[in-house]
Amino acid sequence: MENAERLTIHFSGAVQGVGFRYTALQVSRRFNVTGFVKNLRDGQVELVAEGEADELTRFRSAVEKAMDGYISNSNAMRTESTGEFNVFDIAFR
Repeated sequence: MENAERLTIHFSGAVQGVGFRYTALQVSRRFNVTGFVKNLRDGQVELVAEGEADELTRFRSAVEKAMDGYISNSNAMRTESTGEFNVFDIAFR
C-alpha cells in the first residue's frame, strides 16, 4: 500500500465485556485496513490498524461512533506501516 501508515490506539473506559473487539472487527470490513484489536490486561483495548491515512481516520471515527458511551479516553499514535498484516482480526493475547 502506497502512503500506508500504522495507527495504534489504546481505548479506556468500559471497553471490555461490551463487544468492543467484535464491533471493531465488523466496522473494519467497511474499510481497507489490516491489523488487529485485542483486550489488554489493564482493562484497555488496543487497536492496531494499517492503511492509507485518510482511511485510518475514517475507520477510527467509525469505531468511536459505534462504541460511543463506552470509551472514556483514547490515546493514538501514528507510525510507519510495517505491512505485516494481511487482514484485520481479533488477537487473543
